[in-house]
Amino acid sequence: MITKPQVCVIGLGKFGYKVGLNLLEQGHKVVGIDSHHEAVSRAQKLFTQVFEADSAHKQALEQIGVSDMTHVLVSVGDSIAASTMITMYLKELGVPNVWVKATNEDHAKLLTKIGADQVIIPEHIAAKRLADQIAIPGIIQRLTFDADMIIRELEINKFAGKTIREIDLTNRFGVQIIAVKKQGSRSYKYIPRANDQLAEGDIVIVIGTVESLSDIKP
Repeated sequence: MITKPQVCVIGLGKFGYKVGLNLLEQGHKVVGIDSHHEAVSRAQKLFTQVFEADSAHKQALEQIGVSDMTHVLVSVGDSIAASTMITMYLKELGVPNVWVKATNEDHAKLLTKIGADQVIIPEHIAAKRLADQIAIPGIIQRLTFDADMIIRELEINKFAGKTIREIDLTNRFGVQIIAVKKQGSRSYKYIPRANDQLAEGDIVIVIGTVESLSDIKP
């Protein structure tokens, strides 16, 4: 049985609050911590539980019980000192997955050295996504474990009237179709069958390398 992550967000500004909301929408319970009353009041309306506390004090983290969490996101604005201390305390308390928002590359290096499991620079992520959307039309995302592998959306034109077996993208290009949305439909059919026929205007979701997907003219 897979246990759901026990998540805590420290710092309920724009980034931390938004991440927390997304996790809540996915059905997770999320605990929030912030030292500002306004941020706490806003989060209390939606988060599972919210504490008004200064997370830069180890005792406060112990009293809240962060050691019971599987994932903690630290998003405390531009305070390098605060995020560094909190990260160190979280690892000392045995939190297995500590994710921290960094302000720049040097900050990211420091957080990694003291034990942060994942460091995020939001501006860098947004810039990379924008560049990808311009350079690779239809891209949905890059895979985190291999940046050369992407998931991309393609609209069927030349392949119309052929089955997935007939176009044979796997053997010809090393590309796999993982979903198909028929023209006019709002939903995708995942893991389509080899004998499913494609029509003009259908949308296929494919996974492959940037290079291999650039060669396909569907």
